[in-house]
Amino acid sequence: MGPPVASRGRAATPTVGKAMLNKYARAFFTRVLTPFAAFLIRRGVSPDTVTLIGTAGVVAGALVFYPRGEFFWGTVVITLFVFSDLVDGNMARQLGRSSRWGAFLDSTLDRVADGAIFGGFALWYAGGGDDNVLCAVSIFCLASGQVVSYTKARGESIGLPVAVNGLVERAERLVISLVAAGLAGLHAFGVPGIRYLLPVALWIVAVGSLVTLIQRVVTVRRESAEAEAGTQRPARGSEAAT
Repeated sequence: MGPPVASRGRAATPTVGKAMLNKYARAFFTRVLTPFAAFLIRRGVSPDTVTLIGTAGVVAGALVFYPRGEFFWGTVVITLFVFSDLVDGNMARQLGRSSRWGAFLDSTLDRVADGAIFGGFALWYAGGGDDNVLCAVSIFCLASGQVVSYTKARGESIGLPVAVNGLVERAERLVISLVAAGLAGLHAFGVPGIRYLLPVALWIVAVGSLVTLIQRVVTVRRESAEAEAGTQRPARGSEAAT
């Protein structure tokens, strides 16, 4: 979670903050939050601590409010803790730190936050929402999101670039789901018909995640074949020379 490489090496994976805020908004809030980040540094608070607190807030917002159908307030809480993504990165930049540990911690806790959000949806539809189909769709969104992230990480770990922009990646999954959840929560305030936005969003995320997963698998298969063909040609050329 947080801004680019100088900020603890976090550029590889879009985060909750990056998903929620476009580049202009991020620049604005970075300027606004810089004094607060400096204050935390003076108090001896580390970027890791801010990352952990931010993730805990997202998890609490998702698992306390969403299973009760309180989508508006759950999204408000999650959005408030989104700003920890910007604060921890700002702190890391001010400290001049860029660490593999920071990048690893961010990526790991991103998966925890994602699981809590879609898990909260699943718990609602398994309980008060009383819709087994949407419960299953929520679980599929949770699982497919984890696998989509894994395919890229695994492909890169074996030396492949995984050069593909999927149809619905993490940023899109979160924006679509959280915006829809927040708006659907307005049903509790008497806005008619708006509660159907969340089911529609979940179906969009599910289908988009499946397409993205297929895109990444096909890309890794192609890149793997190309890499293996490239290593075989020099070997064959050396045999012919001898």
